Amino acid sequence: MGDYIPIESPDTIVIAKAQELNTILVSLNGEFADIVTYPPSSYQGIISLQLRNHPEIIPQLMPRLTEYLSLHDSEEHYRGKLLLVEV
Repeated sequence: MGDYIPIESPDTIVIAKAQELNTILVSLNGEFADIVTYPPSSYQGIISLQLRNHPEIIPQLMPRLTEYLSLHDSEEHYRGKLLLVEV
């Protein structure tokens, strides 16, 4: 989304831009996993990468994410869902 909004934009701006673009949000920000604040049914889909302040796990996490994405390549699969990606 860096092409559309500044990198350090507030969560409200980020989620609003994802809705405006009608796209799935993939985020390193754990705040988007809060289903009370961001009810999945209100969005095109939220994929929250769960790093828990341990960026060193990214190399382990990414193959898991890319495998899942390759098996589920329809945008409809993600609509209204929150996916938590963990190692």
